Amino acid sequence: MVFKFVCAVITRALFILISLIGVWRVTWVKKDNTYWFLTFLFLPLVGEMIITMKRRKGKDYKWFSPAILLFLISIIPSIWILELNHQENKTSDPQCRKLDSWENVRGVITLNRTVQNITYSDYLKNIDQALSTVCPNDWILILHQILLILLIVGKWLLPIGGGVTRDQLSQLLLIFVGTAADILEFTSETLLDVKDSPQLVYIILAVWTWSMLQFPLQLAVVNSKSDDEGEGGVQTVSIMSKHSTDMWSVVEALFIQDGPFLVVRLCVMTYFDVFHQMLLFFAIKNFLVVILNLYRLTVICQDFRAPSGSIEEGTALP
Repeated sequence: MVFKFVCAVITRALFILISLIGVWRVTWVKKDNTYWFLTFLFLPLVGEMIITMKRRKGKDYKWFSPAILLFLISIIPSIWILELNHQENKTSDPQCRKLDSWENVRGVITLNRTVQNITYSDYLKNIDQALSTVCPNDWILILHQILLILLIVGKWLLPIGGGVTRDQLSQLLLIFVGTAADILEFTSETLLDVKDSPQLVYIILAVWTWSMLQFPLQLAVVNSKSDDEGEGGVQTVSIMSKHSTDMWSVVEALFIQDGPFLVVRLCVMTYFDVFHQMLLFFAIKNFLVVILNLYRLTVICQDFRAPSGSIEEGTALP
């Protein structure tokens, strides 16, 4: 019980810490302290933590994770602001260090080395100077990566809700890993193709935000009925209750992830006249996932009707 309580608190504390780093970065980039008001978005997460600890002893829900949703609400606005600011000021960005080699990483770290008898305020200034040398695009990429990693680790650390087995949780985490990789590739690769099109930036960020809504849900592995219950009530069970996990996986692919990703990439290649080998490859990959999920949906429907028809014929005989 104590371990679950500690895990629930630590997970939400990490959510707040990463969101706070995002807000700090926004205030530093925009040079405006009024952006600290974004921290008010943390209040629902704090309230959810208090309510969950008191009423559910830290346990998550079966179908839905409010903590993950509120974490997304607290950090996504900061990432939007940073992305839009970076796209507007690409040409005017100062000289910076790209984190694309160990030498550059060590260069950033050595800027933070201080001499003895230095004051605390000077130490903080040195840290701020070291962090400010990192390129804006690398900062944004770091936030994207930490966000996705923390969503996976956070879901793992959060106490399991009632009705969710460890096997289902492990399946969900594996799905999250693949989903996170696809989303990161979509944002990092597609935004690099943006040149002078604010409309495309808004479209990409909107689709990215929409795709992130998969993480608070866990319908892809949790069945409303067990297999035994399904076998006992074959004549009355519906396709949604029998194949809920499969249907939800198809819905995610078609309407939340691969479908929207495919539409955006096709728009980039046709309307915005951007083309390169990797863009074409990932567009084909999204297309194949969409087609295969449509095929899977057809197979599920056909397999569901076939047993039902045979049962009805059997019961009609004297």
